[in-house]
Amino acid sequence: GYGMKAIWEGEVIAESDDTIIIESNHYFPRRSLVEKYFSESNKSTHCPWKGDASYLSITVNGEVNQNAAWYYPSPKDAAKEITGMVAFWHGIQITK
Repeated sequence: GYGMKAIWEGEVIAESDDTIIIESNHYFPRRSLVEKYFSESNKSTHCPWKGDASYLSITVNGEVNQNAAWYYPSPKDAAKEITGMVAFWHGIQITK
């Protein structure tokens, strides 16, 4: 089976053996996301060492979790390993 799962509202929204932990957040490969649950958000934030983050909103069974996932489209060199990786917050459960 897979290593880590991201779960919200009882649904598995991502699962992968290839997660990376940075600053205690699990980053999942973008390909491991169940795309039907995700939509691009217009929110962005800046991290001094990782670069600019873009956000995804998550919709499960009609419930919307705004900006509950984020990724770095073009991370700085220090964070190159999370290129194409997505992390979660806002109540998303990360579990084995």
